[in-house]
Amino acid sequence: MPEKVRVEVDLGRYISVELSADEAERLIRIVAKKVGYESQDANEALRYIRNFDVFYEMAKKKFKDYLVPPKSLNDMIRGTVIVDRIKLVRDGGRRVVVTFDRRVPLDVIVESLKELGYEAEVEKRAL
Repeated sequence: MPEKVRVEVDLGRYISVELSADEAERLIRIVAKKVGYESQDANEALRYIRNFDVFYEMAKKKFKDYLVPPKSLNDMIRGTVIVDRIKLVRDGGRRVVVTFDRRVPLDVIVESLKELGYEAEVEKRAL
């Protein structure tokens, strides 16, 4: 039976998923492949995850919960932004909360999680 993972859709239609650092990296790669383009923000988010400890310490020094990867103006105009922001969490391990851009379809994220062996539980949050 596949492990369940919660997929949160907030009021602004941003989709968030919390996974281990390795699984989050794989998820971003699969989503980028499924939508058919790579973007600067996705590559930066992957770099943040690969260098987890460095960016975690930097975020804590600056009292920030979320790291926002820089987005190319061209990507924003074309609507090809993938990752809006990420949150690095240490709770006995390395966890990452990936918040996808609102233009990434929910079904693409759910399919990508299925490909990783997870069952997605979609939770729509209001204020």
